[in-house]
Amino acid sequence: MNATNDQSDILLQLDDVHTHIGAYHILHGVDLAIPRGQLTMLLGRNGAGKTTTLRTIMGLWQASQGRISFDGQPITALATPDIARCGIAYVPENMGIFGDLSVRDNMLLAARNAPNADAIDGKRLAWIFGLFPALEKFWLHPAGKLSGGQKQMLAVARAIVEPRRLILIDEPSKGLAPAMIANMISAFRELKQTDTTILLVEQNFNFAKQLGDSVAVMDNGRIVHRGAMAELAEDAGMQARLLGLSL
Repeated sequence: MNATNDQSDILLQLDDVHTHIGAYHILHGVDLAIPRGQLTMLLGRNGAGKTTTLRTIMGLWQASQGRISFDGQPITALATPDIARCGIAYVPENMGIFGDLSVRDNMLLAARNAPNADAIDGKRLAWIFGLFPALEKFWLHPAGKLSGGQKQMLAVARAIVEPRRLILIDEPSKGLAPAMIANMISAFRELKQTDTTILLVEQNFNFAKQLGDSVAVMDNGRIVHRGAMAELAEDAGMQARLLGLSL
C-alpha cells in the first residue's frame, strides 16, 4: 500500500500530527510524505480532516502533537508568515481574494518582492496570463466582479505570481462549470512542468485522477492509504472502499 520514498525526495513530511480545534480532536496522528516535484492528491470524504491538514501545515491551526518538516527543517511551531517565507503558498477553499481590490492589486499583494505592479516579473506574468487569459482581460476590474471560476483562477495565480517551492490548494474545482474545470486542469498540467510541488485537496475524483502523481486518502483524521494515483484510478473496488465512490 505504501510506496517507499528516499528521504531526500521528500519535501514536506508530517509525523504523528494531531490537531485540536477547541474541544474537538480533528487530526489523529497524520503521517504524510509529499514527494518533491510531484502533484499529490489528498482525498477523502467530507469531514475527514483534509482542510484541517492544510491549515495545520500553514500554521493557521497549531498542531497539538507531532512534527511537520519542510525540506528537512521543522516548521511545526512557526507562525504562518514565516511558513510562507519558506516558499509555501496556500489557496484556501474560500479563495482568499480581496473583492474590493482590482485583479492587479490582488496580484501585487501576493508578489511580496514587487513594490508596485510594474515591478512584477513580466515574463512570469505573461506565463500566468497564458494560463488564465481572463485575468489579463479584467486586470483593472474589481476582483469581486469576477465569476466564480475567474476568482478561482485569480486565487491560484496569486499563489504562483512568485516561484513557490510548495503550493497547498483546497478544492480548486468546487462549484466550477465543466469548461472552467477543463481550463483549470490544463493550467495545473502546465504548472506541474515547472517542478513545483503541489498538495491538492479535491472532491472531484475525475479531476484528481487526471492530475495526481501520488495520492493519500484520509478518513477520520488519519491517512488510511498512500500510493500512486494511477493505481487508485484503475481500481473501482478500492475507490468504493476508501471514498465511497461508485463510478
